[in-house]
Amino acid sequence: MNPEPFVVVIPARMGSTRLPGKPLIAIAGRPLIAHVIMRAQESSAKRVIVASEDQRVLDVALQCGAEARWTDAALASGTDRIAAVAREEGWTDATCVINLQGDEPLTPGPLLNRLAGLLQDHPGADMATLGVPMRTDADLNDPNQVKLVTDAGGRALYFSRAPIPWDREARRLGHSTDLALARRHLGLYAYRGGFLQRLAAEPVAALEQIEQLEQLRALALGAWIQVGVVDSEVPPGVDTPEDVDRLERLMAATGLV
Repeated sequence: MNPEPFVVVIPARMGSTRLPGKPLIAIAGRPLIAHVIMRAQESSAKRVIVASEDQRVLDVALQCGAEARWTDAALASGTDRIAAVAREEGWTDATCVINLQGDEPLTPGPLLNRLAGLLQDHPGADMATLGVPMRTDADLNDPNQVKLVTDAGGRALYFSRAPIPWDREARRLGHSTDLALARRHLGLYAYRGGFLQRLAAEPVAALEQIEQLEQLRALALGAWIQVGVVDSEVPPGVDTPEDVDRLERLMAATGLV
């Protein structure tokens, strides 16, 4: 069953510090942002909107059949870009807004449907997001892979670049870490439109600043972030030149070109 109507907004910033011009980097012969738009269009979203400060990115969005919204280059984060679109559109908490990062070209469209349904199924939640099981100690210890922990009902307790939960006894004894509760956070969010705007209006939280994780601002405000766990392989996105080569190989192998 498809979720109630939702909107996908893809923030795409050209000024990435680690990979400048990232949205237009060619992956399998097409701009990265074009692949992300295709994944969004595979979902049941009623609208797909690209938010960027660069007209070249917006032109590609229009060519791919998405909507395009110019957003100020001074905006600090993808959340801020999406919130700017939400204010312009006048979205309230009745609107489910999904943040699909502009560097995630292998996120399956049906996963966006599941995320929207998760928010729909938890009317008290302000946000929803997803995690996947971690398979190896190397992944758990990789600071570029964000980890999360939840309460028994799936409500987020914390997100970190550090290895959480910390298996104290295994570490003390030199054994393999128990990964049963280890989850990698997927950088996907479903927001209620009004909450998204309230979140973006708040100052950066102390933990957010330390970990460089925007979702910690919501937790600092006491927000309810509902987490769904999906047992599927969703490769990390594009952050480095090496990631470009890795994704081209993956996309060729899966036919997503």
